[in-house]
Amino acid sequence: MAGAEVRRRGNREDARQVVARLKKTVVMVGMMGAGKTAVGSALARCLNVPFLDSDEEIERAANRTIAEIFARDGEPFFREKESQVLARLLRGNPCVLSTGGGAFMAEDNRRMIREQGVSVWLKADLDVLWHRVRHKATRPLLRTPNPRETLRALLEARDPVYAQADLAVESGEGTVEQMAVRVREALATRPDVLETDE
Repeated sequence: MAGAEVRRRGNREDARQVVARLKKTVVMVGMMGAGKTAVGSALARCLNVPFLDSDEEIERAANRTIAEIFARDGEPFFREKESQVLARLLRGNPCVLSTGGGAFMAEDNRRMIREQGVSVWLKADLDVLWHRVRHKATRPLLRTPNPRETLRALLEARDPVYAQADLAVESGEGTVEQMAVRVREALATRPDVLETDE
């Protein structure tokens, strides 16, 4: 009997997940290495909505990698394109959207996200971030003589801005799936964003 009750309870929980409706785009913000893409894609699967990555969309539109855009056209050009892509994606159907680490720094981007979606800050400390990004050559902002110090300075400058996000979830311990569940639980506190039928 106990086993049957557990199965029934599990089925009810699964059903609740299916009827959760995302009413606004969830925009993952935070530092490079915080897990925005991995956690965002797991969250999208959990909510049964599309997952988009603004950096990938920029690369597709420009037919060049982010690093190539930085090298050829500079960061200001990249940031302009980033804002244009973000505006386009926010106008689409509700989804989970991962953004580059600098996207939330622009006041216009924050305003667009606040008006049309909900921002979720994946908050991670320097050690966690450095562990995740130190061997990646695809981070143009870390192409410096002391990349760890550059990362520390970026984190120090950006954290107060990330703190303006609608929701914050600690990134660090646990699997990607566990992180996605924590984000979903945070979203569930916002019925204007995630509607569930109990």
